[in-house]
Amino acid sequence: MEVGPPFPAGQPVPWPPAGPERPSPWAVVAAVAAGCWTVGFVVVGQFGGWLADQIMLASGLDRVVWLWPVTVLFTVLLVGAPALALTLLPRSAAVRAAGRAWLAAALVLGALGLLRAIPPVHHEAYLATLATMAALAALVLRALARRAAVPTPRVPAPAVTLLGVAGGLVLLLPWVWLGALGGLLETVLAGVAAAALGVLAGALLDEAFWSRFTVGEPPRPARLVLVGGLVAGVALLLLAAGVGQSGAQLPLLLTLPPAGFALAALHAAARRPAALPATPSDTSGAAGRVGASGVRPAARWLVGLGVLGPLAFTDPEEITLVLAGTRDVPFWVAAAAGAGLAAAAVLALAYGVLLGRGRRPSRRVAGVTAAVLLVTVGVVAVGVGQPGLHGERLFVVLREQADLGGVPAATGRAGRDARVGEVHRRLVATAERTQADLRRDLRRLRLDHTPYYLVNAVEVDGGPVVRAWLSRRPEVARVLVNQRLRPLPAPAGRSHGTAPAPAGPEWNIRMLGADRAWSQLGVDGSGIVVGSSDSGVDGGHPALAGGFRGGDDSWHDPWNGTRAPTDQGGHGTHTTGSAVGRGGIGVAPGARWVGCVNLDRNLGNPAYYLDCLQFMLAPFPPDGDPFTDGRPARAPEILTNSWGCPAIEGCDPGVLRPATAALDAAGILVVAAAGNTGPYCGSIDDPPAPYADVLTVGAVDRQRRVTLFSSRGPVPGAAKPDLVAPGDEVLSAMPGGGYAPLSGTSMATPQVAGVVALMWSANPALVGDLSRTRQILRDTATPAGATYASRTQTCGGDRNITGAGLVDAYAAVRAARG
Repeated sequence: MEVGPPFPAGQPVPWPPAGPERPSPWAVVAAVAAGCWTVGFVVVGQFGGWLADQIMLASGLDRVVWLWPVTVLFTVLLVGAPALALTLLPRSAAVRAAGRAWLAAALVLGALGLLRAIPPVHHEAYLATLATMAALAALVLRALARRAAVPTPRVPAPAVTLLGVAGGLVLLLPWVWLGALGGLLETVLAGVAAAALGVLAGALLDEAFWSRFTVGEPPRPARLVLVGGLVAGVALLLLAAGVGQSGAQLPLLLTLPPAGFALAALHAAARRPAALPATPSDTSGAAGRVGASGVRPAARWLVGLGVLGPLAFTDPEEITLVLAGTRDVPFWVAAAAGAGLAAAAVLALAYGVLLGRGRRPSRRVAGVTAAVLLVTVGVVAVGVGQPGLHGERLFVVLREQADLGGVPAATGRAGRDARVGEVHRRLVATAERTQADLRRDLRRLRLDHTPYYLVNAVEVDGGPVVRAWLSRRPEVARVLVNQRLRPLPAPAGRSHGTAPAPAGPEWNIRMLGADRAWSQLGVDGSGIVVGSSDSGVDGGHPALAGGFRGGDDSWHDPWNGTRAPTDQGGHGTHTTGSAVGRGGIGVAPGARWVGCVNLDRNLGNPAYYLDCLQFMLAPFPPDGDPFTDGRPARAPEILTNSWGCPAIEGCDPGVLRPATAALDAAGILVVAAAGNTGPYCGSIDDPPAPYADVLTVGAVDRQRRVTLFSSRGPVPGAAKPDLVAPGDEVLSAMPGGGYAPLSGTSMATPQVAGVVALMWSANPALVGDLSRTRQILRDTATPAGATYASRTQTCGGDRNITGAGLVDAYAAVRAARG
């Protein structure tokens, strides 16, 4: 309990403070204008900054580190200037108090907003720094208040504090219901940061602030709640704008400002006379005075619990437009923010009505209310919430990678199978030898881990401390953050197609001449297996059911552990259909397919991307050990990969390079999408598309012109894309038996995989002969039209936009037959 300095004996006690004089109309107009300007500018600025972040993410552009520092600098200047004028110019104490609170909050926003320069993937570091900065800001405000304020006696108001706790639990409840926690350290740091922000709010909206809005004699609580609540709400809006990584602050802009009215009502309740008997040692005249200290601890609890929800129960990396198409994290964050806004409004109304008049609140009633809400939060968390910790993991890449030099370059089915077996043997042997010490230490420390061999790497459960320990080990090259998705309160929903089945070969099939290869050359891809790593495949779709290879080693799902081909997102069903689907949608309808799920809710991570590529090299049965149960002889001949691993998912440029190099050495052709971040030059940058040993595919429209969204080179050390194929409004299969047109280089990529399946089906001697296959594809490609972002954005020539040109299935099959 804080105890103020006693007043000299015999001196009159200045409590309650004298009500401020009525402000002039011009001062009121200036304050209202400044408040409206602050609210509008902050809301637009914060939403605009997040939207700019998302546009750059969707466009494949590098994260602009200076975006948020510049945004908060302009906010401080354009909001702080009118607040400073209100602090200095008006004669009204209430208007000056509003100006001081808004100026202080704007400076706090500036300090906290700078922290968004920390990459979102390092969330623990951000939370730790946020807690430190908030605590320092609170200390500064308290020090300034001690120097400027007249000492006032403080009387405890436990009922008001308990009501502050209850109000904070009300604001926290929607997040406990609809959100999910991250890792242990991340959760603890979020709690510490929330506590520090609560202390900061208490220092910002202290007793001296509220005393300036005590109007009339006797005081009028209604005016205190309305006027003081409005001013406090604007200050809390500024505070909210600085809390959380980009995106996490947006819900707080809705839920925190209404808490200003609740705090005003709590202050009004704390000011009422308390029946405190005088004692012989009471020289300060405390008997019969009002209590004013309850509002500060109440503010700490109310604001601290209010900001804990978005900080602890959401992953800022998942508040993204990339996931906005379904009922994913952005949907549930919006739902929690809406529920929080409604809860905050009801809380403000209830406290304003119940505490704005009548007697001081009962401590017993306040305690029971807080206890009931605490139990409710716990029941919701365990019952309808998503209990448990769901933090990120670490992807540890070892220095030594397998030496695959000298692997026999045999071709044909038998030769290719021998190459796969030899590559698999060397990879496993290298991983077993070099990972032994690390895996032994991880077992000793009881750190859950998953070893890999296609890239010599280990996925480890751990946070920054474990990461620092791993980074210092001599056998470790680097440690990446391996993103894991937090669970949703309900499934995101399954994508369905509404278009009817095609009556014949689709336009893209005819453009490639695949239908002519079927009818005139009698080649449909029979005898070839295509591996699809994507969101999954609907194995029951009429266009795909007959092509599934079957057996216990043709399907793998590291995300959800499903045992049969299934797909929620639809992307993988569509791409697999374009490669091998029957009924006029697939280039090689006679080929078979195997599948692996490396995307969940349209996001992936380095470990699961690798998991699927490793499964394709040596398929294994469910619950099998990839090291000992892998079957290299069952590897598919061609892999279609309509995905890329950007930095936000945890990848660096070289993380998957050993994997594609191993697959290339094994004679397995890897076909990958260029990406949809055009028309910017150099936008082929997410692994595996830039790798020289990958066949990278761009997209064209019906006019044979490269689409604007198709990513383009140049790429260091390679000419990319290699080829282009139809990728605009391509009709293919969707989960549930339907069809839908989709656009993207994702749609173009499986068609090139299908063309290679036709070539190798026509001439099995070409199986595994990757250099000859690439040469035939380049030599038989037809010209495609290049499109440019501007006259100056030529990307170093058409080759970096169109590659060798538009793939020609008919000509490639004829050349393959030779």
